[in-house]
Amino acid sequence: QVQLVESGGGLVQAGGSLRLSCAASERTFSNYAMGWFRQAPGKEREFVAAISWSGGLTLYADSVKGRFTISRDNAKNTVYLQMNSLKPEDTAVYYCAAAARWFGSSMFISAKYDYWGQGTQVTVSS
Repeated sequence: QVQLVESGGGLVQAGGSLRLSCAASERTFSNYAMGWFRQAPGKEREFVAAISWSGGLTLYADSVKGRFTISRDNAKNTVYLQMNSLKPEDTAVYYCAAAARWFGSSMFISAKYDYWGQGTQVTVSS
């Protein structure tokens, strides 16, 4: 069982930046591909970004490409989401998730992930 705890959310003005962190309890964290999803009020959960176990492969949603960067530090069992040039439409609860392997272009599918965190709120004011 992998426990995931997100942190780093908060309130930021449009154009600002935030860095989310997701700490994993599992010592075999480096075996998992990781992803970030988000859910805005009244909307379905949507894919944001994913990263392979080694960090060598990444995938981004078109809506965040060029603004967000996913990275990981396997020595710290942590995955990050650096969010720049934030927009009000980025407001959502952000979740990290762990998948048993890298599914390539299918990493946007939430069903590919086995473990989920509780989420952290990101609010971008205009």
